[in-house]
Amino acid sequence: MREKEQQEPIIIVKKKGGHGGGHHGGSWKVAYADFTTSMMAFFLVMWLVAQTPAVRENVAGYFKDPTGFKKGGSSSVLPKQGSSIIEMKSTNSLTKELSRKRMEKEARKQLAQAAADIANALKQDPTFSSLKNQIEVQMTAEGLRIQLLDSSGETFFEKGSAELKANTKILLSVIAEQLGKLPNKVIIEGHTDSHQYAETANYTNWELSADRCNSARRHMNGNGLRFDQISEVRGFADTEPRIAGNPTDPRNRRIAIIVVNDFSGLNYLDKNVVLKEEEITNHDSDSDHQSQPANTDEADRSTTDSGHVAAVGTE
Repeated sequence: MREKEQQEPIIIVKKKGGHGGGHHGGSWKVAYADFTTSMMAFFLVMWLVAQTPAVRENVAGYFKDPTGFKKGGSSSVLPKQGSSIIEMKSTNSLTKELSRKRMEKEARKQLAQAAADIANALKQDPTFSSLKNQIEVQMTAEGLRIQLLDSSGETFFEKGSAELKANTKILLSVIAEQLGKLPNKVIIEGHTDSHQYAETANYTNWELSADRCNSARRHMNGNGLRFDQISEVRGFADTEPRIAGNPTDPRNRRIAIIVVNDFSGLNYLDKNVVLKEEEITNHDSDSDHQSQPANTDEADRSTTDSGHVAAVGTE
């Protein structure tokens, strides 16, 4: 008996745990997703079939160009249902740009009026008659530029120093009184010719140009120009000659007082470029017609008559 039991084979039964059926599996989710997608497509097709040709055209146009395709004068899917988000954003941007251009136009009018007031005030001063050809007022890309130009002699400053002459103080007082009425910021620039100090000197044209700016600034602050109006004082030494072909020309010695146009949208690499009258007119016309500013060629910086807002040096 023991021998017989030893000869019987041992049978091992292994049961596999099944998880593929019932609610335990995940394959039903894929099938349900396919079903809902099909239903969405079906109802979309049914909706489109029931719509007018104009709506179907707009839907087709949107899928051709989702960023703003317009068909029949509207980018909205439903006709006569207002503007799309893209249209509203474009309208807001255009409104802001038009507002800026209107402020710029008004700012230029104020600067032009200031130039005329300065010219009239200077003409009433007896010292002006002998210096009228050495005072220049121009509208530039940066704003209204008033320049005191030297001549063959030292007209506005003592030779080689930043000390103001008597007639310079009178002119700066008149200018300061008029500019003090404006809200605009003011920049003062100083320029020299290329004559240099002795190599052993510790004083150069850099110091001279900056010191002359500060002398003008101090006098103007004491005669009508507000302290908070000064935004910059620039000393250029002889690096920006007015007469480029002759850097030693005395006309390269000058002081420039710039009344800044804070709303200027005319972008120039050279902020000193003189704006021609037709360019300003075109720019204002473009603003009125909701278009971009005209892009015209830059005028020569050495121009003395073209583009003057108030030609102080002429009768």
